[in-house]
Amino acid sequence: MPLSFSIPRQDAECRKDGKDDSCGMVGSFLLWYFVVILILMFFSRASVWQFHCTLTKNAALRLQQQKRDDKESSDIIIQTSPPRRRDSPQPSVNVAACTPESWDQVLEIIPSNEEQITTLMQLEAEEHLQLDFWKSPTIPRQRVHVRVPFSNVQTVKVFLESQGIAYSIMVEDVQVLLDQEREEMLLNQRRERGGNFNFGAYHTLDEIYQEMDNLVAEHPGLVSKVNIGSSFENRPMNVLKFSTGGDKPAIWLDAGIHAREWVTQATALWTANKLASDYGTDPSITSLLDTLDIFLLPVTNPDGYAYSHTTNRMWRKTRSKLSGSFCAGVDPNRNWDANFGGPGASSSPCSDSYHGPKANSEVEVKSIVDFIKSHGQIKAFLTLHSYSQLLMYPYGYKCTKPANSDELDEVAQKAAKSLTGLHGTKYKVGPICSVIYQASGGSIDWAYDIGIKYSFAFELRDTGSYGFLLPAKQILPTAEETWLGLKTIMEHVRDHPY
Repeated sequence: MPLSFSIPRQDAECRKDGKDDSCGMVGSFLLWYFVVILILMFFSRASVWQFHCTLTKNAALRLQQQKRDDKESSDIIIQTSPPRRRDSPQPSVNVAACTPESWDQVLEIIPSNEEQITTLMQLEAEEHLQLDFWKSPTIPRQRVHVRVPFSNVQTVKVFLESQGIAYSIMVEDVQVLLDQEREEMLLNQRRERGGNFNFGAYHTLDEIYQEMDNLVAEHPGLVSKVNIGSSFENRPMNVLKFSTGGDKPAIWLDAGIHAREWVTQATALWTANKLASDYGTDPSITSLLDTLDIFLLPVTNPDGYAYSHTTNRMWRKTRSKLSGSFCAGVDPNRNWDANFGGPGASSSPCSDSYHGPKANSEVEVKSIVDFIKSHGQIKAFLTLHSYSQLLMYPYGYKCTKPANSDELDEVAQKAAKSLTGLHGTKYKVGPICSVIYQASGGSIDWAYDIGIKYSFAFELRDTGSYGFLLPAKQILPTAEETWLGLKTIMEHVRDHPY
């Protein structure tokens, strides 16, 4: 059933009633605007573009204010039935420029009851609104975060107000954060020329791969690179193996299965450097690597990660193509053979939670599955996500406890306490189904079901101030505290062989 709500009427024609000449005013403004643009073109193309963006933004904001002022006197009813194909591409947020997606907002919504949860779930299903739910509606009074395209901001706000659903603006202008992030990356690239790699900055895929090669070259007796396959777009899936020799039981650690979660790839690379640099001097790391091997995959979704740098910073999925659909990609954390296609996964190719045509259809997922099965001695499966500050264990696809849930909870609580002790960052602990929501086809459920009983998923910083756009200045504290949680779990695995 389509949702109905009121939005302000926009007149399609200029009015000329003798008291004001809006058409003439608009014409004069446009004439002078383009004269100024032509003059500025002689000086700086970049300045012209920024000037254009600023004027466009200000005009759009004035239009929104006019809509709000006129709302009470000129409401019309809009049906939210999709006017566009369900398989048409989702909007992008460009990391580099003033785009039609500039000035998107992220709203924080707090539903107060089950009825409002249902309403928000219906809103989430309205694909033509192009909403990007960073945190989906689950239970009353739990925060929901949604990125709203600029063109639909007023529409969504009016609808929420009409339903009595409380909201606030979490991010006023997404593009501002994207621009800041890009400027910091460019500045860091200049600083790194001829200097040391900065683990407190975000990096491109090529830069990450180069640093992985550097770690192997600098620590040849401890670190090696294992290629477990190639992505859909033929990028290598390179795993760092930390081993002191012999055929030992192992721990698997991956990051970046969702492309836009940049702090996870950065944290994984920092962790790799920590393991390589501190072996032999740090007693804990030395003991771990003398007993266990560690396989670390810093970028699980290389195609998506590259795309999030070049085209759409908010991209989540893989970049595979589905016959008959304009929408690309599969959610790789809904693609595992763990109640595939069940609750919490979408059958729509345009959804960010699309599970894919079949389990393990994504070559990135299949490569990990084949490697872990062939290894045969993986004793822990750890995966890094962001954001929300959570430490979770199975199950996600069902809301029943695993056989060793008491042990898993004890280990997770201890790990979270260790993590919190460094910077005071608080984590919520529990099974996926109760901590966030029911979600099928996830990696740690698959790992647990094939016998890897120590399977945990981290959701790193923050809880909503920046969401997926965590500032680079928070990378190092995030990595440092996450390591303490990881180390606690690894030490338990070391001390409880099976």
